[in-house]
Amino acid sequence: MGLYARRRKERHRIALASTTRSATAMPSRRKLDLGQDGRRTALRTRMEPVLARNSIVCWVSGCPRKRASASSPLLPYLCLTVLTSLSLLPFSGRAFHIDDPLFVWTAQHITKHPLDPYNFPVVWYSVPAMPVSRITKNPPLACYYAAAIGKIGGWSERALHMGFLLPAIAVVLGTYRLARYFTENSLLAALATLLTPGFLVSACSVMCDVMMLAFWLWAAILWIEGLERESGLYLAAAGFLIGACELTKYFGIALIVLLFVYTLARKRQGTWIFYLLIPVAILVAYNYWTYKLYGGHGLFLAAGQFERVHLNNGTPFAKALIGLSFAGGCTLTALTFVPLLWRRKQILIAAAMMTIVGVAVATGLAGIKAPNARVSWTWLSVEMALCAAGGLSLLSLAVTDCWKKRNPDSLFLALWVFGTLYFTAYLNWTINARSVLPLIPAAAILLARRVGSLPADQGREPMLKVALALLVAGILTFWIAWGDTAFANAQRRMAFSFQQMHRAGALWFEGHWGFQYYMESMGAKAIDPQRSDLRSGDVVVVPNYQHIFPPPKEYSLLRTIPVNLPVEVATQDWDLGAGFYSSGWGPLPFAFGAVEYQYYVLQLGP
Repeated sequence: MGLYARRRKERHRIALASTTRSATAMPSRRKLDLGQDGRRTALRTRMEPVLARNSIVCWVSGCPRKRASASSPLLPYLCLTVLTSLSLLPFSGRAFHIDDPLFVWTAQHITKHPLDPYNFPVVWYSVPAMPVSRITKNPPLACYYAAAIGKIGGWSERALHMGFLLPAIAVVLGTYRLARYFTENSLLAALATLLTPGFLVSACSVMCDVMMLAFWLWAAILWIEGLERESGLYLAAAGFLIGACELTKYFGIALIVLLFVYTLARKRQGTWIFYLLIPVAILVAYNYWTYKLYGGHGLFLAAGQFERVHLNNGTPFAKALIGLSFAGGCTLTALTFVPLLWRRKQILIAAAMMTIVGVAVATGLAGIKAPNARVSWTWLSVEMALCAAGGLSLLSLAVTDCWKKRNPDSLFLALWVFGTLYFTAYLNWTINARSVLPLIPAAAILLARRVGSLPADQGREPMLKVALALLVAGILTFWIAWGDTAFANAQRRMAFSFQQMHRAGALWFEGHWGFQYYMESMGAKAIDPQRSDLRSGDVVVVPNYQHIFPPPKEYSLLRTIPVNLPVEVATQDWDLGAGFYSSGWGPLPFAFGAVEYQYYVLQLGP
């Protein structure tokens, strides 16, 4: 039982003792022989305060209540599993999107060359084809998992998405289990994780981010269990899970530092530190293995070099503001819960600050640029101010919790949030939702802790506010996920239509992501600026959202095909300033407005 739970249990014991003393000190008329019915009425009168504090109202208002035992019922886990599955099943048939093709191609290569995952060429950047070892900046564990799914269930979108449903369920269950060490409202923390755009949109992909977060959460759970039980077996298992986490995505290395500081704050002596050497040894071994395969300094060190060379530009203030925008937008519950979490005066102060931010963005004083945005900068600045308000609320939750409680638990959560946000804004090559994703469970736990600290005498009002905040966040989250899915499916649909188009020559294309995957599966070829043999009469398809270089010969425009998506929300659209997958497209994780893309069909020759 953690420090937080022990303190809650002690407060509950004192409350019960106080109730018992009050009952024994009742007026003498209560001690009269009232008969069986009278005694039942008196007992019910004395127990009403205790029963009230254990009601559903107490669940949302944070009354002192006994923490569930380690062997808790399976019902919450089953309910969360069903809810997560129902949330993601509608997206199981969606097209591969963004970097999904890189993971699928690598998985297919692994089935043939399991010990050499990245040794095959791909045209991905505006340069000639190069080995995937020079393109991908993620370790291959998620690709090995995808390879196993592909061998068993096939390579269809639905098969792979269903396989990657398991890591998504593990994240939600892991948040619930981990939250039990920090708050009574662990179910609320799990729901506040599920109903966020950062998690749900990421869970619709077959990339490595959600799997990394699943390993992260369960490694933290085993580590805390190991400290509680003083079990070397648990600590060793946590060490190996951290190793799996960093072999899924390099950001998992940060968990070593986080757990080191947390454990140092809890207990300053012991052999626990040696178990943190397990993931260090795993990473060193992996880097040596990739060094022998692909040369250089190994893929881990090469990824660090890539981060330094391609570090996102911008002033520190602009990066901080965009980082806040992504943090607030991706953890949408941090924004929808604002009326419940903060007093009116605090909300008014934050609103004034965000008004100043919005004016700074609209006038260009913030140094934030989105040169391709066709929407009004006033509307874009309003959206950004709202998202940044959610980010400010999140950071305020971490600071307030740390200031009030001042214990290792609050330090753990604060470092988790601030460390992830700092990496996203200042160390990563771009600011994106995939980098914000790791802090979402910590944000949800902080939110649940804050709700648990609300006064217990507000009746049903807190419960209704919690339900309303979750409902609003859920509706917006599913809307944003549908917008992202509509964009992905449109690329697949257009690739099929171009393949059926009548033409005399070969079919070429520019652009990457899912569009490249489906165009190549239909027999079209990606333009390689040095090796492609383009001839007169060939047809080239160029999407307006990824035109990389002009065709090298004379051409004529055959047609322009507009694609209008009736979703009114976009995750990757530089016309709207949305850059969910890279802030180079825009300073918002998502944006609302008319979504339209264009495909240009060119024919080479005079």
